[in-house]
Amino acid sequence: MKQFLKGYEKLVILGIGNEMRGDDGLGSVLAQKLVPYENKNLTVFDGKTVPENFTGAIKREAPSHIIILDAVEMNESPGHIRLVAKEEIANYGISTHALPLSFLIKYLESTHPAKIMLMGIQPKNMDLNHPISPEIQKSMSYVCRLFTSKIIG
Repeated sequence: MKQFLKGYEKLVILGIGNEMRGDDGLGSVLAQKLVPYENKNLTVFDGKTVPENFTGAIKREAPSHIIILDAVEMNESPGHIRLVAKEEIANYGISTHALPLSFLIKYLESTHPAKIMLMGIQPKNMDLNHPISPEIQKSMSYVCRLFTSKIIG
């Protein structure tokens, strides 16, 4: 993460997820928790299940770096966190949104040059009307502390 963000000028964080589908909501919930830390070098978007609706706003921010937060099926234990380079995204099962994340990234790259990375968390349960699992809540707390103390704090 530190290497990815080296020399960043403007960071956009885009959380993705459906809060009605248990752990799939983690990206959206993380974005909501990070919004209070916005400043001139950081903008946070809660893309929910339609992150493509935020491409215009992201373009207007003209970020040097974009981090996407999402639930990612990696065949790991629940709560496992992995930084996924944009070139690797096709290798993983991304959560429940309709537009493939690779399409979103290609579009963002075509409209503005920015370094893009996915921070994925292995979900445990993405069934309807379930709360976020304790293991995922623990990982989300870690990610919040990482961002607020090391990156944006």
